[in-house]
Amino acid sequence: MYRNYFKVAIRNLLKHKMYGLLNIMGLALSITCALLIFLLVKYHMGFDNYHNNPERIYRVVTEQHRDNVMYTFSTPPALGSVLKSDFDFEENISRIVNFENAVVGVETANGIEKFKEPAGAAFVEPGYFGIFKYPMLNNGNPEAALTDLGAVIITERLAKKYFGNASPINKIIHVDNVLTVRVTGVLKDIPSNTDNRAEIFMSFKTLKEVEPWFTQPDAWGGITTALQLYIKLKPNVSPAQVENALPAYVKKFRTSNKNVHVYKLQPLNDVHFNPLFGGVIEKKTIWILSFIGIFLIITACVNFINLSTAQALRRSKEVGIRKVLGSMRWQLFWQFMAETIIITVVASVIAFVFTTLLVPYVNNLFNARLALDTFKDPILLAFMPVLMLFVAFLAGFYPGLVLSGFKPITALKGKMSFQQIGGFNTRRVLIVTQFTICLVLMIGMIVITRQVRFTQNTDLGFKKDAILMVPLRPSDDDQKGKYLKEQLLKVPGVLNGSLCYAAPSSAEQWNTNIRFDTRTEQENFLSNIKSSDADYINTFQIKLVAGRNLFPSDSVREVLVNETLVNKLGLTSPDQALNRMLYIAGGDQKAMIVGVMKDFHDGSLRRDIHSVAITTIIENYNNVALTVDLNKLNTIMPAIEKIWTATYPDYVYEYTFLDHNIAQFYATETTMLELIRVFSFIAIFIGCLGLYGLISFMASQKTKEIGIRKLLGSSIGRILWIFGKEFSVLIGIAFIIAAPLAGWLMSKWLEDFKYHVKIDATVFLIAVAATIFITLLTISYQGVKAALANPIKNLRSE
Repeated sequence: MYRNYFKVAIRNLLKHKMYGLLNIMGLALSITCALLIFLLVKYHMGFDNYHNNPERIYRVVTEQHRDNVMYTFSTPPALGSVLKSDFDFEENISRIVNFENAVVGVETANGIEKFKEPAGAAFVEPGYFGIFKYPMLNNGNPEAALTDLGAVIITERLAKKYFGNASPINKIIHVDNVLTVRVTGVLKDIPSNTDNRAEIFMSFKTLKEVEPWFTQPDAWGGITTALQLYIKLKPNVSPAQVENALPAYVKKFRTSNKNVHVYKLQPLNDVHFNPLFGGVIEKKTIWILSFIGIFLIITACVNFINLSTAQALRRSKEVGIRKVLGSMRWQLFWQFMAETIIITVVASVIAFVFTTLLVPYVNNLFNARLALDTFKDPILLAFMPVLMLFVAFLAGFYPGLVLSGFKPITALKGKMSFQQIGGFNTRRVLIVTQFTICLVLMIGMIVITRQVRFTQNTDLGFKKDAILMVPLRPSDDDQKGKYLKEQLLKVPGVLNGSLCYAAPSSAEQWNTNIRFDTRTEQENFLSNIKSSDADYINTFQIKLVAGRNLFPSDSVREVLVNETLVNKLGLTSPDQALNRMLYIAGGDQKAMIVGVMKDFHDGSLRRDIHSVAITTIIENYNNVALTVDLNKLNTIMPAIEKIWTATYPDYVYEYTFLDHNIAQFYATETTMLELIRVFSFIAIFIGCLGLYGLISFMASQKTKEIGIRKLLGSSIGRILWIFGKEFSVLIGIAFIIAAPLAGWLMSKWLEDFKYHVKIDATVFLIAVAATIFITLLTISYQGVKAALANPIKNLRSE
């Protein structure tokens, strides 16, 4: 019996190829999107959940309370050593200090070969491998492998990269031209879904030779994002118990500091998602993607229902004959369900092929490592059939119920009523649902597009275009950076240059306390200190509102401040700040204020402008910023690389453009925009298939009406309006539902930005106008075809 169901179903689909093709296309596209979204959600939700007892692993983070609250995923270095000696809550505790973009040198027969490792090289304490599950090859012990000073363990991937098939044990590698270490162990490759991506691990005591500050017991005065502190609690110990004990350390070690620290425990499963502490992707983004996937499936199923019920008149006599010959309703229902299942299976196979082809693109877009390996992934293996059954049931249940419910006599006579074949009202609800989903996605796309353009085009208060950022490298000679700058400025096409810590707007920031002039107390706010030479203002075209620029100097003598800092000092005008002293970092640096800069955005548009001070701390120069002629890049770039490599022969050359760096602040929004665009077009396309089904249904039902109207002299335009007015009402209803919903959703999304666009009426007008235009294009073919049909022939057939 079931074999016969599928045999008849295949024959019917082959007979009505266009019907089957439209349904397969709609379902294949929606299932493809659902699969890609599922892979993406599964990938992100699985971050760092493969460790033993991940629910007991926490990262200690810091809230710095001053005039506002600043959040950092790091702590003062000394906190880790104190907690290790004083605590009884933890099973393991470890600090990790990771220096990203490490340069690794490997000795070969032709000399030392250089490799750049963006994930960096990390220094860890013994407890690190008791917290995180990183097994070694041959069941070795990573803690024992890091016992000796100068020992290093690397992953299997790096071992093959550096040494090929030779054994890496006892081989020598050079890290950042500072450390020479010996490989004492090899870890199994670390899974890709982790936020701690370092693959080079050295013992924490080795760090004392490179950066002794991290190991000092009194290092309470600073925080750097290079350091993280992880803790694995004992069973039955709650994070609240630990957090209640932490304020005692603040009172004991930071008694006179206005920068009040609050230490908290961040669960490991929150690390990947919390934007306050450097999370990669917010959970709300995951939820948005999930809902989009569901909406697209619903849209495709609605389209399937519309097309299936529009075919009802063609199937009515078939149903009537089957019932006269004794078929039961449930048998007819499963006959139509068999057709739906075949269409769903074919669409799923096509979707699987599409997904396989699109996974590399999604990986590149999201900087992810998705893999479509169904037979090795039990979750995906379970998801595929569940999705197929869900789609088949959702798409096929209602059409099967309607078609199997025809009365045989009425069906054979061909006198089916609207209600018997699904009726307009049901179809109107379905179409309104499709329009609503499309409008919500279109409004979201318009708002995100405007915000992304706003971030790209808004005046940040400094020059960001045609600025090349070339890093400096560690050197015992403080004058090497100055020499490099002088040589680079001789390159034709290099217009200006400045030695600096970072660009005006940068993720790299040194926020520290300041004291103003004769005041005895530190100010109750942190300031962003930017070290640079006197050419910084001209290179980045930062405007002064009072005073003058810095004079060239290799020591700290003068300082520039911005308008926000002046306002926070309580001064009524910029001139009041001039020629007064500013003490930086507890008085380690002091300088006279000689100029006040017009405010510029020193970070993302998500937050307020910070108080900023610029002075000449030569040991903090990390980059040389160059203004270049973009028309001469073909000659400029090789010349710069040649000079840089000659200056730093032991390092790997790299560079970035400032506008690209700033764009990285909004990488998530740009990615979201690309996805919304794609999903919107897919939803619209699937919706157009549904409209095609509805207009086919309407044309078949209004054949006699159209014929009579034409005989009475109606024009083609008036006949087209019969169809147009129906959809105008449906679009209006969908807009009434979609506009407030999309407006609320996008308003919540824009709350993440301190500076953002406004959602005005044009957003909604563009969305509804585009929907009407697309609808007219979709219905025009069938509408014009019906309007041009021979009325005599139509009336005879009626």
